[in-house]
Amino acid sequence: MDQSQAPVLEALATYQTNTQTPFTPPGHKQGRGVDPRVLAVMGAGVFASDVLATAGLDDRSSSHGWVDHAQRLMAEAVGADHTFLSTCGSSLSVKAAMLAVAGPHEKLLVSRDAHKSVVAGLIVAGIRPIWIDPRWDAERHVAHPPGADAFEQALREHPDAAGALVTSPTPYGTCADLRAIAEVCHRRGKPLIVDEAWGAHLPFHPDLPTWAMDAGADVCVTSVHKMGSALEQSSVFHQQGDLVDPIALKQCEDLLGTTSPSVLIYAALDGWRRQMVQHGRDLFEGALALAHDLRRRIDAVDGLHVHGRDDFCGPLLAADFDPLQIIIDISALGTTGYRAADWLRSHHQINLHVSDHRRISAQLTHADDSTTADALHHALIDLVAHGAALKPAAPVHVPSPARLRLEQVVLPRDAFFGRTEQVELAKADGRIAAEMITPYPPGVPAVVPGERFDRAVIDYLATGVRAGMVLPDAARTDLATVRVVIED
Repeated sequence: MDQSQAPVLEALATYQTNTQTPFTPPGHKQGRGVDPRVLAVMGAGVFASDVLATAGLDDRSSSHGWVDHAQRLMAEAVGADHTFLSTCGSSLSVKAAMLAVAGPHEKLLVSRDAHKSVVAGLIVAGIRPIWIDPRWDAERHVAHPPGADAFEQALREHPDAAGALVTSPTPYGTCADLRAIAEVCHRRGKPLIVDEAWGAHLPFHPDLPTWAMDAGADVCVTSVHKMGSALEQSSVFHQQGDLVDPIALKQCEDLLGTTSPSVLIYAALDGWRRQMVQHGRDLFEGALALAHDLRRRIDAVDGLHVHGRDDFCGPLLAADFDPLQIIIDISALGTTGYRAADWLRSHHQINLHVSDHRRISAQLTHADDSTTADALHHALIDLVAHGAALKPAAPVHVPSPARLRLEQVVLPRDAFFGRTEQVELAKADGRIAAEMITPYPPGVPAVVPGERFDRAVIDYLATGVRAGMVLPDAARTDLATVRVVIED
């Protein structure tokens, strides 16, 4: 195929030069009805490009097939059998993948460091999770993806599982040995889903970790808005092989997705694919060199330690690491990542990615350059200089890995939709959770519906909130009360 084409983007350019008069949504009619105060902030081009995909950009039967053409170009670009563009984010895409593999009350092996969207998929589908414990680094209090041996053991114990799902890379940049996990699954005829939300860039440079399709995954979900050049909510999911039916996968996406997809998002995805095919290797060559230099400079600052392969990779840790995720341990400053992140935004207009009880992180992409790298470096030097003002930080009581892992008592769906009540957090010990409680970012639930609270996790959450942890999905974000199952 001609990878210099961008069919959706080109069709949108043609549409904008035509004199069509729409009597369809969107109601702003290409910006003519938009409040000028809105246009002043957002720009007229956004609304000029916000048109219907069907009976707008294309005709009512989509006879030109521009979106389908763009999907086939994307599949060829990365070596997948089928690719689907989604305008509803990878939160929807991963649910569609799960529904295509497992049905109500069927088992699915799931790494317990999964994103909250995966837990939402368990609730929506009524799937029974067989949790696979991550590889916990007890010294640094960080989780890495599970190893193939954990999936092997789980499949021996649950041979009736419909398939497996693993998150790789994690928001901390650590990667699973996907080839080995795929081999374990495929020996038993089980499909492997990879939530590769942080890996849109991986196919486009050989020095980046192996991406899921090359490793043999059956379905791979990626968020192009995270590490690519597309708009927020841009997602792509790829399929290969015969263990997951691509028709069923598309129908599950149709079941969950919007009937009004954004042409803005389609066009940006289409253009990003062309950019990566034509220039991706050179762009990420530059990004990797920039990251190497910036990591060295930050690590040389007293009080800061930049995590790398030596910290995160090993036989009992991660299999690989994405160096574009710059994970900085600030524990020597005697403060938390929450407080440091707030200080950097307030004093230097620096917005960071993950912050936790002892770390902050910055993601680099091909869009960064010496200007942005220098801004981060200088801001971090200033952070260290003002470190005394950030102390004392409220302590976060992080449990041991064994205590952080709660017992799954009932299905997530049954707990979420069952009879519930609100109780004070201090009185939740021994009760079954009916809601997700998720430190965000990175968005990995500390508590899943159907898990039984214990004192260690209650203490962790209570001290975390006092220290600045954000829990956006809890019914009470201050955790004054939590939602629990009413048990007979």
